[in-house]
Amino acid sequence: MAKITYIEHNGTEHVIDVANGLTVMEGARDNNVPGIDADCGGACACSTCHVYVHPDWVAKLPAREDMEEDMLDFAYQPDPERSRLTCQIKVTDALDGLVVQLPEKQI
Repeated sequence: MAKITYIEHNGTEHVIDVANGLTVMEGARDNNVPGIDADCGGACACSTCHVYVHPDWVAKLPAREDMEEDMLDFAYQPDPERSRLTCQIKVTDALDGLVVQLPEKQI
């Protein structure tokens, strides 16, 4: 299990324990975190679970795969270094303390 902090665009923080094996998106969706729409349900077929990973965590996450890179082109104001789709980040104990910030909107 990992404790993940989701920060809404307005600064509201949601600190949630997310079970290993789920995705960061599922943790947000299952706990009603506003700003993670997850329209495709986690199939990496949209960009509505886009977040900005805290700079301290960018290098600790697995690299983006090609499909995620392609979908991030459709995200709202993607950051080449920090943007990720939360449906593509599997939760493990190693993610304990992860901090992600939600964009102003999802598109």
